[in-house]
Amino acid sequence: MSRQPPLNSLRFFEAAARLGSFVKAGDELRLTHGAVSRQIRLLEQSLGVDLFERRNRGVFLTPQGEQLSAAAQYAFEHLNAALESLRKPVHHLPLVVSCEPTISMKWLIPRLGDFYRRHPDIQLHIFASGGPVAFQRDGVDVALRRNDFKWDASVHAEKVCDEWVGPLCAPALLKRKQLSLPAQRILHTSSRKNAWASWRAVTKTTAAHTGSQTYEHFYLTLQAAGAGLGVAIGSVFMAQEEIDSGRLVAPFGFVRDGSEYCLLSMLPFEADPRRSAFLNWIRAQMRFGAPGS
Repeated sequence: MSRQPPLNSLRFFEAAARLGSFVKAGDELRLTHGAVSRQIRLLEQSLGVDLFERRNRGVFLTPQGEQLSAAAQYAFEHLNAALESLRKPVHHLPLVVSCEPTISMKWLIPRLGDFYRRHPDIQLHIFASGGPVAFQRDGVDVALRRNDFKWDASVHAEKVCDEWVGPLCAPALLKRKQLSLPAQRILHTSSRKNAWASWRAVTKTTAAHTGSQTYEHFYLTLQAAGAGLGVAIGSVFMAQEEIDSGRLVAPFGFVRDGSEYCLLSMLPFEADPRRSAFLNWIRAQMRFGAPGS
């Protein structure tokens, strides 16, 4: 049976790898960077490989270090989740909800009053972020994400609602109640580079256009569309507020693009009444707001 490395040194390694610094790891663990360095040396000697490349101005993970870092982060995330599930009920703590910035601004926050009326004993902390979720690093309890990336099979995922998308523009761009896409500038968003292609595939639309412009975030794209700078493609959940106010119109309506929103958690939803309450509420809200509901 092979000798296992000292487990304590793995905690030092995980912090140093995540922070990219022995000094920062020492600060987090309330130890000197020398103590961190010694523990990592013990780990390297135990494994017989170098985990860090030490240079004058910092430390950098070797390929072996990258491999161990991914495994260590995974292990500590799941260990912390298991420990959390064993602690006393945390009903009094805020539920940290990670959500894509535009959905947070345009859809979630305007509806939080309804959640608090229904659940006055649950406080939410909204963390604006998209893409893969760092549950441990960011202290996230649940994350609303579209299933356009893969998450670990151990993550608990519940479908919330189908995604609905469609072209959006300022009312002034409409002529005779119809919009000619070839005559318009098309607005893209960096985080969904294939949004127009997906919509065209679903609707079997092949028309070209006069030009295009790309924005970093959806709220910037929606702002540009509202200013008459072109036609955006966007989610009904991101644009509903703008449509209700009359600032934007959706001349072709909305269609399912084949993706869906899911709520992710490191713990089972039934293990935490706060998570279950939020899941049930956001599922009802999004499905009620979807076209044809």
